[in-house]
Amino acid sequence: MAAGLCLWGLAFLAHGAAMQWTGIRDGSLYLQTDRPDWVTVRWVPAWQADANSEHLYLLNGQGRLVGERLIEAAQERGEQQWPLLPGAASYRLEIPGYSFRRYTVEHDAHTRAMYAPAKVHFNAETHDGDELYFKIAPGERAVLAGKFHGGVRGLQARRVADGQQVQLNLKPYPAYWQFDQVALPIANVEQTWRLQLQGNGKAAFWLDGTANLFAQAAEQLQPLRQDPGQARLKLYGDPLGTTPKLGVYLPYVVPPPSAYPLIEALKPQAASFYSFVDITADRPDYENQFRRLYQDRFGITQDITLLAGSQRQADLRADRVSNDGLQAWLKATRALGGKGIHYLSFADEPNLNYPDFASYQQVFESMASQVRATPANARAGVRIAIPASSRFTNGPLAENAADRRGIDWARRLLAKSSDQIDALAWHEWMIRDLLATRVYRSSVRRAAELVGLDDKGQPRKALLLDQTNMSSGSSLSPYDQETHYAALWWTSVVINASADGWLAMLNWFMLADEPVYPKGMVRVLDDAQRFELKPVGLAQQFIQQHWLNQVLRLDNDAFEVDVLAMATDARRSLLGVNKGTRPQQVSLDGGPCPQAQAELMYFGPDNHSRSAPFNCEAGQIRFLLPGETLFALGWTAPSSPQPATRQEAP
Repeated sequence: MAAGLCLWGLAFLAHGAAMQWTGIRDGSLYLQTDRPDWVTVRWVPAWQADANSEHLYLLNGQGRLVGERLIEAAQERGEQQWPLLPGAASYRLEIPGYSFRRYTVEHDAHTRAMYAPAKVHFNAETHDGDELYFKIAPGERAVLAGKFHGGVRGLQARRVADGQQVQLNLKPYPAYWQFDQVALPIANVEQTWRLQLQGNGKAAFWLDGTANLFAQAAEQLQPLRQDPGQARLKLYGDPLGTTPKLGVYLPYVVPPPSAYPLIEALKPQAASFYSFVDITADRPDYENQFRRLYQDRFGITQDITLLAGSQRQADLRADRVSNDGLQAWLKATRALGGKGIHYLSFADEPNLNYPDFASYQQVFESMASQVRATPANARAGVRIAIPASSRFTNGPLAENAADRRGIDWARRLLAKSSDQIDALAWHEWMIRDLLATRVYRSSVRRAAELVGLDDKGQPRKALLLDQTNMSSGSSLSPYDQETHYAALWWTSVVINASADGWLAMLNWFMLADEPVYPKGMVRVLDDAQRFELKPVGLAQQFIQQHWLNQVLRLDNDAFEVDVLAMATDARRSLLGVNKGTRPQQVSLDGGPCPQAQAELMYFGPDNHSRSAPFNCEAGQIRFLLPGETLFALGWTAPSSPQPATRQEAP
C-alpha cells in the first residue's frame, strides 16, 4: 500500500527513512529517541475547518510544554515542526479531539513511536487493510474494543507467535456510547498481536485491561516511560476578581424528595433552566413550584433561563404563544420576590438552530422590548443575556459554521442593542481532551475583550458560561463521562474558566442522567427514586468545600497541573488538579509557610478525600502530588486583601 494513503507507513524521503502517521483526528503519539530528530505535523481540512481553531501540544518526558501551536480557523492547511532531543522518557504529541482537521505526523523511523487512541470517539480515518501492533503483558485480561462510526466495520487481531485469530465485527447502535468488544486470550507469557482494520473511513479502536498503545512495528512496543514532573507556584496577595457561581442545569420538574440530599451535597450556587413557552402559555403557573423550591430550599439566587418550546423546539418566533410564554415567565419571576439575579435568553443556541442571524435578531428585539417595557422586571432581578450560543470562539456543529460563530453573533447584537443587553452567555462543547481545557480561559478572555472592562478591571457585562460538558448532545463516551476522568476534566475547566476573575457563572450540563443524555453529575438508579453522585459529582462536592469568593494572582509554570488561588476574608485556598498520570513535585512560594497552619487534602481515583502530608522549609511549601489527583490546600492568612467586586447590570 502506498505510503501516505494509509494511517501509518514508511516514507523514503530525501534525507532518509521517515515514519508517517496519517489521518489522526483524536489521540496521543508518544515519541522516544536516542538521537536528535524532528517531528513534523501537517494538516488538511476534514469538516468545517474554516470555522474552528485548534491546538497542538508537545510535552517532554517530564510533562513540560515544549511546543504549542494555535491553528487559526483561517489556517485550514499547514505545517508545524518541533525538535526532539535524545532521552529515555517519551515526548507526548497531543492531537485533541474533536478535531476538524486530518493530521499527518512524520518522524525518523529510528524514533520509537506508540499511538494511544481516544476511546469510543473516532480517533482516525483509515483505509482497508491498515495494520498496527500491540502487546499484552503476562496474565493481563485484555479486551479489544471498537465502535462503528460509518467507516471501519471490523477489527481482526492475529497473535504473532502462533497465528491465533480474533475477529470483532463493528455494528451500528442506536446509542452513541454503545460499542463492541471481545476478550483476548490470557497467557503466562507476553503476547504480541497484529491488528488489521477492515473498511475505509472513520475508525474507533482501543484496548482495555492493558496498555492502550499501538505501534507500526512490534519492536517499537516498549513500556511507556514518563518521568516525574515539577510544578512551581508563586502566590501574590492581589485579587483579580471574583470566582464564578458554580452550578448545574436543573430539571423542568419538581425533583423527588429522595434527590434533595444529593442536590444539597453538590451545593449549586447557580442554575440554568429552560422555560417551554408552549407549556407556560397554556399553564402560566406550571414552573412556579420548582422554581420556588430551587430558590427557597436550595438557596439558588443566580440563574439563567433559556426560552424554548417543548419537544426540543429551539427556533422560537415572536408569535402569540412565545409572547404569552414570556409574559408568564416574567410574572413568575416577579413573584419570586426579587431575591436574586435571573438572566433570560430568548433562544437556546440560536447560532445552531436559527436559519440565519436576521431571524434570531428579530426575535431578540421583540422580546427585549417586552422585558424592558415593565420596570418591575428589572427590580425583580431580570437581566437579558445573549446569545446563549453553541460554542463561542468556534462554530457550532453545523453546516456553514463559519457564518455562525457565537462571538460574531454576539458582536453584531452588541453593536446594535448594547443598552438592551446585560450579559454575554455561551455554551462550550467538544473540548474533551484534558490538555486542551486551557481553551476555556481563552474563551473567557475573548468574551471580556468583546464587552470591555470597567475602571475596576471587571467586564462591563456579566459573562456566563451557562452550559458545558465534554460532548454535545448524546455523543458521550462512558470512559470519560462515567469515570474519574470527568472529575479531572471538570476541575480543570473550573480552574481555567475562573483564572482571571472575570466569569460570573459556570454551569455543568446537567444535574441528573436522562435516558438519552446520561451526562449528569447524579446517576439515576433503577427505580428512578434513588440517586447517587457520579465521580464528577463527587469532585464538585470537593470543589465546593474549598471554594472561596475571590481569585488571587498566581504564577504556575506547569502544564499538566492546573491551580486556582482564592480568598474569602482571611481564608485562603489553592484548588488544583494533576491531569497527567505522572506524579508532580509541587512547590509554593508566598503561601502560609511558616506563619499559619495549613491543611492539604487529596481527591484521587478512588473518589475519596484524604489528608496529605507536606513539608514547610525556608518559606516554601512542598508536596508530592500523585497522578490524576485533585488537591486543596487551605489556611488562614494574617490579613485579607481588599475585595474585588463585580458590578451587576442595572
